[in-house]
Amino acid sequence: AEEVTAEPTEQAAAVEPPARPNLMAALEGDADGRFSTLVAAIDAAGLRETLDGEGPFTVLAPTNDAIAASLEGMGMTAEDLLADPETLSSILLYHVIPGQYFFRNLTSGPTLDTALEGETVTFDLTDGVFTVNGVNLSDPDNLASNGVMHVIDGVLLPPALQAAPEEAATAEPTEEATTVAA
Repeated sequence: AEEVTAEPTEQAAAVEPPARPNLMAALEGDADGRFSTLVAAIDAAGLRETLDGEGPFTVLAPTNDAIAASLEGMGMTAEDLLADPETLSSILLYHVIPGQYFFRNLTSGPTLDTALEGETVTFDLTDGVFTVNGVNLSDPDNLASNGVMHVIDGVLLPPALQAAPEEAATAEPTEEATTVAA
């Protein structure tokens, strides 16, 4: 009798997921419209086909507000970023993890490979605060037919891009100092 009960449950589970939207549809269909900037960025970087694909993927999805704050911090406009598909693509791929990882899989603090070749992100749950690379993860486990999306409150920058603004910032004062000294 137990096997008979288990079988319909498995069948029902197998039939249910296709009704879910895929990751792109989930981002576009957000009731509050929180991901319109992210969707525009995905399109500008040519990654829609990937996130419409089979997956599974785990997407770390920054909200419009998170992207706006990060751009302001980097001294860039959304237009600047959208006009640079290479940088945009590396930032976006850094937010995609091949495989499907739920909140419960991430609380132990794993470091996982991202879709940006050779780069990883690290999850942490300390004192009830759940972060990825130090950025708050505010809305976990949004299921899609081809993966899961976790809403994050900031933009994750790949290490190569984290170093770039600092170098630029220290190079300018050095040049000015040299000019003044000469």
